[in-house]
Amino acid sequence: MDEGQVEYTEAVTRRESGQDETISANRGWWDQEAADYLEEHGTFLGDADLIWGPEGWSEDDLHVLGDPTDLAGRTILEFGGGGAQGARWCATRGARVISTDLSAGMLATARLIEARSSGPPPLLAQADATRLPFADDSFDIVFSAYGATPFVADSAALMAELARVLRPGGLLAFSTSHPIRWAFPDLPGPEGLTANGSYFDERPYVEATWDIASYVEHHRTMGHRIAEIIDAGLVLRAVHEPEWPLDNTEVWGGWSPLRGQHLPGTAIFVASRGHTR
Repeated sequence: MDEGQVEYTEAVTRRESGQDETISANRGWWDQEAADYLEEHGTFLGDADLIWGPEGWSEDDLHVLGDPTDLAGRTILEFGGGGAQGARWCATRGARVISTDLSAGMLATARLIEARSSGPPPLLAQADATRLPFADDSFDIVFSAYGATPFVADSAALMAELARVLRPGGLLAFSTSHPIRWAFPDLPGPEGLTANGSYFDERPYVEATWDIASYVEHHRTMGHRIAEIIDAGLVLRAVHEPEWPLDNTEVWGGWSPLRGQHLPGTAIFVASRGHTR
């Protein structure tokens, strides 16, 4: 190395990462990657559709939020909404919707989609999902498709915050990577079918440069995810593990039709808030 030259080092590790580091890393990551993400996945996700995961199942298929005709007049929050496609789907069914995201870059993609869309636009707000700028009991439905949940260090605090803004009798639904994913390599081919790690290792996945985290993703076991929902005072209604449909030939990161035949890629958790805290 020449004198005065700085060595550039990158590392991928499993190590602890607190809330402040996680927020800083993921805000920066999604600000930088937002446009490329929309270009790569925009056709798959649509402009006004609610796609629950890489399997491609939509809300029109699964009815996780209930009868779509019942959404009219409901007040709905999409947290970690990215391009707000899910919020836009709800708005076209007559709901009053706001979509939040930690990343200004992702909200910029939401505005790009809005500019080419003809349906009613949702409101947009930049917010950390663990510190939402809304009053208690504000929403009838709170949902997210792969947003926020794996990208916060304190997911128990996230569940408590979502419960706080949910009205009595309201519904919470969110999807995230299925916990079993963490025991397997994140590869779409046959090499992704052999476990090489521990399902019980909950240390987050961290990408870093010069030991400064640039991307952080957190893992919880199925039992811990469910416990966090219950500890927030919510009632667990369902856990969906959608199978990979035969007509989906897409490869999304480590997920593919091959892996989807053997392993669940997505877990969808559905809970409700009781009438007393």
